[in-house]
Amino acid sequence: MNLNLKGKRALVCGSTQGIGKATAMELAEMGAEVVLLARNESSLQNVVLELDNFAGQQHQYIAADFSNPEYVADKVRNFIGLNGGFHILVNNAGGPPGGKLINAGLSEFDDALTMHLKVSHLLVQQVVPFMRDVEYGRIVNIISTSVKIPIPGLGVSNTVRGAMGNWSKTLSFELGGDGITVNNVLPGFTETDRLQQIIDNKVSKLDKAEEEIVATMKKETPANRFAAPEEVAAMVAFLCSPAAGYVNGTSIPVDGGRTGSL
Repeated sequence: MNLNLKGKRALVCGSTQGIGKATAMELAEMGAEVVLLARNESSLQNVVLELDNFAGQQHQYIAADFSNPEYVADKVRNFIGLNGGFHILVNNAGGPPGGKLINAGLSEFDDALTMHLKVSHLLVQQVVPFMRDVEYGRIVNIISTSVKIPIPGLGVSNTVRGAMGNWSKTLSFELGGDGITVNNVLPGFTETDRLQQIIDNKVSKLDKAEEEIVATMKKETPANRFAAPEEVAAMVAFLCSPAAGYVNGTSIPVDGGRTGSL
């Protein structure tokens, strides 16, 4: 199985913590040159120093706030102009706040669409020309299992994640003939700050102890545990590899078997 990413450059979004950081670490260990993309420059500087450079990679970072999609695109465009293009794009951003869909304001949809769909779309437009030229492209979107089954209490997130899923599937049709694959990874309960926020919200709303909430959530998963970020990152990294060249237009849950659909 060819998992070698030497000579490949990857742009990894939201890569200073959680699944994004774990993905950046995994891709570097496979030989890729990694460019981190997030808003906190000091955190970016720290993570760059943690990345494996056994193949002589020179890892870099781009600091940009996802609330301004055009600014993010400009930063990436300028980077490409100076350094060359990307073989791999991993789209990843933290999920919007929870709450019932019926209570959501229009600004919540605007913010979520901006952070997720708009930024991802502009980034794809920046990276695809190079991918077409070299006939190798891997676009992986880290979304949510709500693409398959909506999650109660995450109304805006369910809506926007669903839009991302259809956006991604459409791109897979359009780009597949150019040697570019587009796939989604759908994490289940994963030990990240985002999961802790969800747990804290449940504790507040249900007036139950955190230990009870956690135990109930784990029982919802056949694996009876939460995932480590590295377990999700492993699937992302595989989809970025040469071995996954015929995997296109998929949405793959990494959820311990929790999602109740095929």
